[in-house]
Amino acid sequence: MILEEKYTLSNGVEIPKLGLGTWFINDTDIVQAVKDAAKIGYRHVDTAQAYQNERGVGEGISASGVKREDMFVTTKLAAEVKSYKEAVASIDNSLKILGLDYIDLMIIHSPKPWTEFHKDDPFFEGNREAWRALEEAYQAGKLRAIGLSNFEKADLDNILASCTVKPMVNQILAHISNTPKEMIQYAQDNGILVEAYSPVAHGELMKNQEVLNIAEKYGVTAPQLGIRYVLQLGLLPLPKTANPAHMKNNADVDFVISDEDMEFLKNMEPIEDYGDASMFPVYGGKLE
Repeated sequence: MILEEKYTLSNGVEIPKLGLGTWFINDTDIVQAVKDAAKIGYRHVDTAQAYQNERGVGEGISASGVKREDMFVTTKLAAEVKSYKEAVASIDNSLKILGLDYIDLMIIHSPKPWTEFHKDDPFFEGNREAWRALEEAYQAGKLRAIGLSNFEKADLDNILASCTVKPMVNQILAHISNTPKEMIQYAQDNGILVEAYSPVAHGELMKNQEVLNIAEKYGVTAPQLGIRYVLQLGLLPLPKTANPAHMKNNADVDFVISDEDMEFLKNMEPIEDYGDASMFPVYGGKLE
């Protein structure tokens, strides 16, 4: 049962292999979603300052009946926070809003502010400053693990060259037809767990006939195939849903994709259109 399986981060902390993504679920609805997920057996919830639902996630966890130490909570430092002072305040603010004594994993949401995502400035110094704040909060016991999100190789190298604590995860867009193999390999070579957000390609996999054909062959749904695919690459999938039936379906991935099918899925034509998510920088859009 995937909900009972865990990866071990480089610092020895265990992280459940499947997480509940919460992007686009509002602060009110997320309370019930977290409670439903916990009842089904989820023990890993992924939120962010930018999602504006940290309060609801915290409330859902305290109302779930699951012991705090059995629940793994991730949040993300807003992409715009690129100074040490701001980062320190932001970390403490997340703890306060979540209503938690500690956060299991906190990551820098993006190497660049979202409105600057496609511009040349790499914000190297700002990322080192934000990382220093995360390191200090980690050493102080406020955070059990620290990491990154949407970081490319140069961004990662910038942190690795100056850090005293190595990043434990890099959370990136990864799914069937969009598998950044070199980035995944580089992270794994450095002992960094890769987390895959949008493992169902923001729902687009369900419209792809080749994916549907392979899913049918295994007697599973397109989302189940997408989630199993990233698990077999050694990644941690974070499918987002507030629907308990989908939560159950997403966790029912006790099958194995053949090597031949994995190769086919790895090398499929990339998805160009992510529907309503296409406006966001990580899917190719530009926020002004």
